[in-house]
Amino acid sequence: MANIAGIRFKKAGKIYYFDAGEIALAAGDYAVVKTSRGMELGHVVIAPGQIEVNETGESLSPVVRKAEPDDIAKEEELNTRAEEALIECGKIIAELNLPMKLLSAEYSLDSSRLTFLFSAEERVDFRELVRRLSGKFKVRVELRQVGSRDEAKLLGSYGRCGRELCCGSFLTEFTPVSIKMAKEQDLPLNPMKISGACGRLMCCLAYEGEQYRLMKEKMPKVGQRVSTKMGEATVVGGNPLKETVVVELDSEATAELPLDEVSY
Repeated sequence: MANIAGIRFKKAGKIYYFDAGEIALAAGDYAVVKTSRGMELGHVVIAPGQIEVNETGESLSPVVRKAEPDDIAKEEELNTRAEEALIECGKIIAELNLPMKLLSAEYSLDSSRLTFLFSAEERVDFRELVRRLSGKFKVRVELRQVGSRDEAKLLGSYGRCGRELCCGSFLTEFTPVSIKMAKEQDLPLNPMKISGACGRLMCCLAYEGEQYRLMKEKMPKVGQRVSTKMGEATVVGGNPLKETVVVELDSEATAELPLDEVSY
């Protein structure tokens, strides 16, 4: 039976699963693992023994070893080299006049691969860029285009709520967000007010979407006739969170009543 560990490579990044074998690991440790991009240093967030094999649904790569001080020191050195490579890559992009925005660079732990992440509004022919980068750095170079949400996650920022972006602080994966969620929460359908730093609908619209939907199912609709202890009335509004209904009586007076005081 495999001894599975959950490992993350970036803050708020997706958790990947690896076979720890007989290697003793605990949550908080660092481990060297073998990935499709070569050797990488990851942070153990789920200790071995807490996950069943069939829960992952993946073919597991092995944990090579628990990280040693030399591995961590090398990772820090490679991060410095990657920052320098980012500057050099930016210069070449400017020379080639390529319509792309460079976001980050990272080396694999064995220095065999250098990966650049970038965003662009359209498809970019970067073959000449790869050729020049490979010749300059003498390693295998990979360029990966990411979307606007991934760009915001990589760069980090603050939302209109004043807090660090959800994607950069705790969201490990993006979930679908629809304009219907904003409608159900009676939010203004102004793109400027319901879009995040990435220009897409804010991820937080999904947090309470289901709660609002369930609450609204219990409430009468606007325009519906209802009975109250003050007489017959017409529904003109409501507050799903407070579970109250705003009604207009036949006398044209309005009142906000608890849902359980309204019959319909």
